[in-house]
Amino acid sequence: MSQDCTAPVPKYTFPEQSMLPEAAEQIVRDESMLDGNARLNLATFVTTWMDERADKLYAEAYDKNAIDKDEYPQTAAIEMYCWRMLADLWHAPNPEIAVGCSTTGSSEACMLGGLALKRRWQEQRRVAGKPADKPNLVMSSAVQVCWEKFCNFFDIEPRYVPISWEHKVLDGHDLARYVDENTIGVVAILGVTYTGMYEPVEKIAAVLDDIEASTGLDIKIHVDGASGAMIAPFAQPELVWDFRLPRVVSINTSGHKYGLVYPGVGWIVWRDAALLPDSLVFKVDYLGGDMPTFALNFSRPGAQILLQYWAFLRYGYEGYKAVQDETMRVAQYLANEIAGIGPFTLWNDASDIPVFAWMLKSDPARNWTLYDLSDRLRMKGWQVPAYPMPDGLTDITVQRIVVRNGLSMDLAGRLIDDIRAHVAHLEETNVKTSARPNAVFHH
Repeated sequence: MSQDCTAPVPKYTFPEQSMLPEAAEQIVRDESMLDGNARLNLATFVTTWMDERADKLYAEAYDKNAIDKDEYPQTAAIEMYCWRMLADLWHAPNPEIAVGCSTTGSSEACMLGGLALKRRWQEQRRVAGKPADKPNLVMSSAVQVCWEKFCNFFDIEPRYVPISWEHKVLDGHDLARYVDENTIGVVAILGVTYTGMYEPVEKIAAVLDDIEASTGLDIKIHVDGASGAMIAPFAQPELVWDFRLPRVVSINTSGHKYGLVYPGVGWIVWRDAALLPDSLVFKVDYLGGDMPTFALNFSRPGAQILLQYWAFLRYGYEGYKAVQDETMRVAQYLANEIAGIGPFTLWNDASDIPVFAWMLKSDPARNWTLYDLSDRLRMKGWQVPAYPMPDGLTDITVQRIVVRNGLSMDLAGRLIDDIRAHVAHLEETNVKTSARPNAVFHH
């Protein structure tokens, strides 16, 4: 017998009885009301809004399984259209011979890019009669955690180049100390998660060119463009970071970040098919056809692939440029306003992706922290995280804002008003409420 909505709801045991669908819906709605307001969440990079046409398309495609290309051949074709559009956007020499795929997000895409680097390195070493058991990957200490997972999961030595005041990102400085014959590649980040800053891919490639000239080591670059690969082509089209650089062999991005699609969809593209080893591609025939697949996941939603295609068609280059330019405008307004608030110093100014961070100036008399400000902003619904910087600058705490499509200039103005009011309160009371330590700006 079905339960009605007055029956007690089990929290930690599987329910013994079924429930009327409207009662179950109401319970879920009541529980989810305790979640935050997505528009006020300035911590996440992930898209939280699409228009009603996209919502309708999404609802019509809930049942599509992206891996089943026999049942959903047109979804598979649309997936190919999308990554070829990206290959073209990222200046692949010939998008017709590029190769790519969709993923559940940039984390999976990064791991696929890393696996291709590792397997190519292993195969080249074996052909040369050299050992292939000690691969390493070079990247910034500010790398996103998915790269740490990749190295952990797939037995690769991570070599972290520490950031510093003089080198806030991986910029090629001292790179020769970190690479050797066992280096499978270098990761360059187009939009560091901690701060939003670009790593200068062209400069890194030039340093690797010099290393090859002096040592013979031909080390390739994977660009982690989770955010920036969908910003730079529109907001900074003159920036050279992509397949225009021969040393860049693969690029990933998140469709569900600045690709303007609901979670979760990511993309990875290789310059040409030769850079994706055949030994990593599996063929399966138990879904009704002989299908090649290269992914960590198997069954996964196809709806987001359709939404990505819809977004590409809906906005086009000019539309994406308009959206990204407006997002940049809001972020730069916020950065400029926060720079003018007395206790703060900017780490960066949102001139790369629409993300920036700031620090608290040193003052021995001050007894509040950025964690206190974060907690007070949360009381108003705003999620603005504070956290320590990565290895090399762990003595610095920053606070960060991520601006996404949907944060209007009006909302940004309200946020600045709230920050000013809370800073004034904290300065007046000078009471530390957070138990977390706070490192400050001394430089």
